[in-house]
Amino acid sequence: MSDAAVGSYTLVVDLAEDATLSAGALGEHRLPAGAYAYTGSALGAGGFSRVDRHRRTARGEHDVRHWHVDYLLGHPAARIDRVVRSVGVDVECAVAERLPAGPVDGFGASDCGCPSHLATGDRDEGDCDADEALDALAERALAAHEAAVAASDDPNATVEVVAGDAEE
Repeated sequence: MSDAAVGSYTLVVDLAEDATLSAGALGEHRLPAGAYAYTGSALGAGGFSRVDRHRRTARGEHDVRHWHVDYLLGHPAARIDRVVRSVGVDVECAVAERLPAGPVDGFGASDCGCPSHLATGDRDEGDCDADEALDALAERALAAHEAAVAASDDPNATVEVVAGDAEE
């Protein structure tokens, strides 16, 4: 996939331990350890290279905190497990609306009317280990992208899942 490809993406994030984040204007929030999904857009000239920037932030190679998700990914306990992306179509809000409610109102949604673009995995599954929680949330993200792309009626749009640690 070239850097010029554009679309929408969901980062499936493993937060290995509880974290307190200061997310810019949203203030300080405590997030329990678990699976999270952040949905964003890669519609500009760089396209999905934005995801590579998120990967560098998660690896501790990029310290600038520009977007809300930077505060989550910049925490040492955060790791991008995988990325679900819709190529060639803007379905950011449609995907975010199809995912579970977010733990922080307004997270990643300062430029739209969505309640949040950060979703959390189902914490009620007490028997679920970290890998199962990530898998379940990734499946929900994939289903959300597939439904949003189908609703867009764009015959050229595609949905794919890529590794969280692989550069594009």
